[in-house]
Amino acid sequence: MSQTLAPAVPPAGPPLPRSRRLLRAVAVVACLPYLTLKTLWVAGSRLGIPPGSPLLEHGTALVVANVVTVAMDGAVIVLALLLTRPWGRAVPAWLLVAPMWIATGLLAPVMAGYPLQLLVRAFGGSAAGTSGGGEPFLEEWVFAVVYGGFIVQGLALGALFRLYARDRWGHLWRGRLCDVPAGAADAAQRAAAVAAAVLALFPLTLRALWAAGGTTGLSAGVVAERGSDFHVLESLYVVYLLAAVAGGLLLAFRRTPALPVRVPLVLAGIGSGAVACWGGWMAAAALVTGGDPADRPTGLMLLAYAGQMIVGLLVALVAARFLAARSAGAVRRPAT
Repeated sequence: MSQTLAPAVPPAGPPLPRSRRLLRAVAVVACLPYLTLKTLWVAGSRLGIPPGSPLLEHGTALVVANVVTVAMDGAVIVLALLLTRPWGRAVPAWLLVAPMWIATGLLAPVMAGYPLQLLVRAFGGSAAGTSGGGEPFLEEWVFAVVYGGFIVQGLALGALFRLYARDRWGHLWRGRLCDVPAGAADAAQRAAAVAAAVLALFPLTLRALWAAGGTTGLSAGVVAERGSDFHVLESLYVVYLLAAVAGGLLLAFRRTPALPVRVPLVLAGIGSGAVACWGGWMAAAALVTGGDPADRPTGLMLLAYAGQMIVGLLVALVAARFLAARSAGAVRRPAT
């Protein structure tokens, strides 16, 4: 996103409210269990990894993945400081919005998915990896600690970003879609939104099929290890794909002029981040997957991941151009 979203805000300002200091502390503390656990694994500990876990087969790849995820979770602490320290007010927009978009994309499915998985299990569902009788790759308490921490991180970081963005860029999402005139300059937005909608049909169809119990395109290992957790996540990917496409089309075509601007921005922002970041994460994980060939992603699975990435990036582009137009002053004054 362009740095022209808004001029840099001077670092000087009033003391940070107590509520924001508390949110910052919560975000930082919520990172500690995950960082501690990952650091122990990098150091060679097998805490929380049961004997026979498939994770033990990956060796160096597992260490590299742990180092990368430690850095990613450490970035949450940096973001929490950036959103609450005086120097954070002068950071270029892209340097904040890009990592926040990634953080939102990675955390949102966990924040929605884990509680839903627990709810489904409470009504008789099965955890992932239990239906096929294979060895679980982590002990159950690890998921509670890690995902619980992610949920708290997401809530605290999201609240901090909302407060920060309201102070710095609040004018960009006030009003309704009719306040932004559509013109020839929006052709690129419309093309990107339509392309995203068309490209989304492939991963959307596959995800919906897998959520409903179909096996087309799935590897034998995934088919054998499916549980209710798998179907919950696949259903969520369908929701996020639909949200991304809907948000992009609403921003690009503005056929619902009375709709508040923040609605399509939220749909496009969270939806695009979720499908792009998780598509990218699963594609990257596929590159280091070894062991049993049955566990390796199929070509259709890889195409679905790639399609998600492209859809998410296109919708993010639509949102970025929309906000850039608002920032440049192409905004009608609301009717009185």
